[in-house]
Amino acid sequence: MSDIQTLRRVLQNHRTIAVVGLSADWFRPSYFAAKYMQENGYRIIPVNPKYTEILGETCYPSLKDIPHPVDIVDVFRKPADTPAIAQESVDIGAKVFWLQLGVINPDAQAIAQNAGLTVVVDRCVKIEHARLFGGLGWFGVNTGVISSRRPQAPH
Repeated sequence: MSDIQTLRRVLQNHRTIAVVGLSADWFRPSYFAAKYMQENGYRIIPVNPKYTEILGETCYPSLKDIPHPVDIVDVFRKPADTPAIAQESVDIGAKVFWLQLGVINPDAQAIAQNAGLTVVVDRCVKIEHARLFGGLGWFGVNTGVISSRRPQAPH
């Protein structure tokens, strides 16, 4: 379910993202992706028992502790952890179960799909948003600041 039409529909229609495994470390991929999505109008709900707040948002120890509806569950955890996260996603009424790049678990996918959730696997929410909605200029990508072209000699 990772075709362009599905990805575009998911990112246009679902604006609240619970990020499971979100780190408070600015250099971690989860932080980078969540910050980008937050800056593009999405509500980010951090889920990590190690923290109380990330990106200015209350951080919850688990999905079931979130007191309001969640549209997308974006997972930055090892594949072995994902079946339980998929079941929690179903239990809280999430609409989309999104497994980040390199996070692949057929059992987790089946749990979410059998419950009617849209499932996205082995994709980065930040990369897909940038690709589909024009955010590739963020942090040096396609800005012309970094280039493989040799500089021209001054005339």
